[in-house]
Amino acid sequence: MSEFDFTEYTKCKLCPRNCGVDRSKEASGFCHANDRLAIGSICRHTGEEPPISGQYGIANIFFMHCTLQCQFCQNMQISQNKVVLDPYLYRVHEVTARVMKLLEEGCKAVGFVSPTHYIPHVKAIISELKSNGYHPPFVYNTSGYENTEQLKELEEWVDVWLPDFKYADRSLARRLSMASNYPEVALKAIREMFRQKGSNVIVNKEGQAESGLIIRHLVLPGYIENSIKVLETIADEISTNVYISLMSQYNPQFYQKMDVALQRPIDLQEYEMVVQRFYELGFHNGWIQELESHKTYNPDFEQEHPFEMS
Repeated sequence: MSEFDFTEYTKCKLCPRNCGVDRSKEASGFCHANDRLAIGSICRHTGEEPPISGQYGIANIFFMHCTLQCQFCQNMQISQNKVVLDPYLYRVHEVTARVMKLLEEGCKAVGFVSPTHYIPHVKAIISELKSNGYHPPFVYNTSGYENTEQLKELEEWVDVWLPDFKYADRSLARRLSMASNYPEVALKAIREMFRQKGSNVIVNKEGQAESGLIIRHLVLPGYIENSIKVLETIADEISTNVYISLMSQYNPQFYQKMDVALQRPIDLQEYEMVVQRFYELGFHNGWIQELESHKTYNPDFEQEHPFEMS
């Protein structure tokens, strides 16, 4: 009998889709996950924002399946699986053993990537790490599509919130992620994260984030108006003091549909328009990327180290 409480999987309402399915019996919800812990990779990752990766990299746990199914997802190999083979199924103690090894090798933080549909397991992993004497900052790396009640319960567990704010355009959210309610759901979720952490990112003497909120936004080619509206929404509804990671790394190789605009990377003029609006709105904390970044962030989850170039 497990010492951890996984009963939430029996009538799953972990994400805003509120499927209500019994994941202990079948994987019939939107995310296609059952109650067994499926992980695409547990690895050191150095490609996050500077205070997230720190000097030594973050020990990232990349969960399989996803609550959004974005058509352009760079992690599509693991996010859109309907069937998961045994080598990707883990017990909690197996995950913590791998993470502890990475921490002993120098990683200073632990990241949970796309964890929403595995929140009970996230709590179990954190609990077991702490019981073994490990107390790194825990980073919750999410699409932003979250139930606020779950976020309130996670307040005592999560040190750093790292959400996306993908869309302010409901029709775009519906078309690309099958979630027309994404704009209002993500805004409500990020407001809750802001309530918990405020706008300040607290870093230690090594530059590692120990507490805070960093909002990510991926600029999509041909949809600059959406990006500008996202920034305006954050400025109007949250704060211009929050940290924003304005990403240019969209890679068309992951896009599978027929929207012509999304079959190319963003161009310099598009990205500069968004960056200009960022400064016009009064944002002053955050990061922008090199335009060629789309060539860098191309993970291959069939490799032991997905982000290392072969």
